[in-house]
Amino acid sequence: MSDTDVLIIGGGIMGAAIARLLREQRPAAEITIVDAGPPLGPVVGQHLHDVQDPQLWEAYNWAVSAGVQSLYVGAATRDHVAADIADVEPGMYFLSDFRDDAAAMPGAAIGWNGGGMGVHWTAATPWPYGFEVPAFIDAAQWAADLATAQRTLQVHPRPYGPSPEGDRVLEELATVFGPLSDPGRGPQAMPMAVTPDGAGYAERVGPGRIFPPLHTGDDPAFRHRAHTLCLAVLHDGQRATGARCRDLGTGEEYVVTADHVVVCADAMRTPQLLWASGIRSTALGRNLNEHAFLSGRVIVDLDRLGIDVGAIAPPWRGESVTGSYWLPHSGPRQPFQGQISTQPILADDLRTPVGLLTGLSWYVPFETHDGNYLEFSDDEHDLAGMPRITVHFAPTERDLATLETGRAGQRLAGDTLGDFDPDADSALLAAGSSLHYTGTVRMGPADDGTSVCDTDGRIWGMDNVYVAGNGVVPTPLACNSTLTGMITAVRAARALAVALESVK
Repeated sequence: MSDTDVLIIGGGIMGAAIARLLREQRPAAEITIVDAGPPLGPVVGQHLHDVQDPQLWEAYNWAVSAGVQSLYVGAATRDHVAADIADVEPGMYFLSDFRDDAAAMPGAAIGWNGGGMGVHWTAATPWPYGFEVPAFIDAAQWAADLATAQRTLQVHPRPYGPSPEGDRVLEELATVFGPLSDPGRGPQAMPMAVTPDGAGYAERVGPGRIFPPLHTGDDPAFRHRAHTLCLAVLHDGQRATGARCRDLGTGEEYVVTADHVVVCADAMRTPQLLWASGIRSTALGRNLNEHAFLSGRVIVDLDRLGIDVGAIAPPWRGESVTGSYWLPHSGPRQPFQGQISTQPILADDLRTPVGLLTGLSWYVPFETHDGNYLEFSDDEHDLAGMPRITVHFAPTERDLATLETGRAGQRLAGDTLGDFDPDADSALLAAGSSLHYTGTVRMGPADDGTSVCDTDGRIWGMDNVYVAGNGVVPTPLACNSTLTGMITAVRAARALAVALESVK
């Protein structure tokens, strides 16, 4: 008899979602989550926006106040990283900090902490559309799975509510982008995995909000193995029997036996673990993709937009912005996404707004192809003792042309709102900075060597091994990747529930 019915490797948002959806569909199933990094904060799986630890809260929210996404979800620059993985402090790290070769994607980062990236993320949840939706999945089923993903992530359509200045920004942007937009795809509020309390506070959704037993411990059929590194999925070439793990606190290695295994460790470490396990399909690690990230900002011309500075409200408690907005892509006419925020400029020692800063984060989709990939070494190892990764990533000529379209769109937005200098007010961030990596364990409709798993996340050639998360997404994305990645978790959880029909 196995130790657990389902072993979930990765305790971030995707792993928590699979546990939640399995519990809904198979209430008696035995579920175990293995989570590599040490806990970050006193509550397992709690988003850093909401931690009660003053030092942690201050560190996160001070960075957020910069109003530039890359500064508070990106890895910190460190003079030194511990030599032993057991001693590495929890937090965000560049892939190169873990002794991987990320020269081609220097901004690439991972979350080395309980809950993974799910305790750091911005909580933006725009939905995929057009070229972002796999053509080989039934449209009605995709729509149903999207709805389940939105429910699981507790998406709010407009968490900050209307504001006079935000509405004026949207109206002004609509005058220039509305004619380029598909129906319903004009400038609008950004949907977010955020729950406003009605009293000026908005809690973020982290793994513990998705699957509360992570921190309550009140589910007798659930076990959470924190600060535990999965070294390999054990299998006979067709069926997995469990995984070999190491307790990073004690150094003890042991085996967890399982009837089903699902790997959702992130788009870098999921294929790395499969490679270490000898599960090496042709497409493993290939088709690595992310969108280019143009980070910009503009001081709004209040007179031009007719905004009364006295009517600008200060941010809510724990917030730096008063509104989060979305310019969805609309295909070839407007192929990029804008993630837009309004942030009052406050007097030095007061909470009184004296101006309005608008953040313009522009995501420009790049082509998906197998010339961008992760290479794994059989001879060299990273800081965690896993196969060393070398990243191969470069834009194509078509990507560069799309990027110029994105630059022009960002400039149009900036010029519409204020005095925007693209040389001073915008920067193309280093590859990897978006943290929205896809494709490395991509799904496909057939086992033809171009995909790693089927449309339910089951790895080709394996009876009971699944993958879920952003790495499974097979298409280019202009939108933030989390909600699209969550759809793959929904599909994997449903397939696992079917496989567990005998569990009562």
